[in-house]
Amino acid sequence: MNIKKLKIIGIIIAFALCFPLHFLYDKFPCFITSIIAPVNESIWEHMKIIFTSILFSGIIQKIIVKVKHLPYKNICISNIIAAASSIPIFLIIYLPIYYLIGEVLFVTIFIMFVVIVISQIITLCIINIKKDLKMENLAILFTIIIYILFGLLTYFPPEITLFKDPITLTYGIKK
Repeated sequence: MNIKKLKIIGIIIAFALCFPLHFLYDKFPCFITSIIAPVNESIWEHMKIIFTSILFSGIIQKIIVKVKHLPYKNICISNIIAAASSIPIFLIIYLPIYYLIGEVLFVTIFIMFVVIVISQIITLCIINIKKDLKMENLAILFTIIIYILFGLLTYFPPEITLFKDPITLTYGIKK
């Protein structure tokens, strides 16, 4: 399997995971799901969808690489960097459009798809750099830190527009 096919699989998996992740907390409300999936309809909470879907897609890509004995390196770190960079990329693209036209579901989903494609292009830039075990370990630590931040911002969100649920007009997890 060439790298292009692997990345297309990554795009499909990440995009497909966005939809069940959106409803995960509603179906299984608990501490773990509150960290990896949105607990309300705020813009910030939806960043968990992008991050987690790209991260899980990277795990599946890593499994494919291992099972098929493919020569690609840095699958983990490239997908963690892509997942982390997808948050600011999404916000840079989405926020101006949101403030111009408001929430339009099709536009949001399209932007999410574009960001996932960009994230997989980012992985291509990193995937075959010399493998560095220290960087892999740092990437895992970085992922843990991001999920800690997601947790803190879910339970203790600042009261600014980015964190406000436009439907309930509340912030963070429903108490």
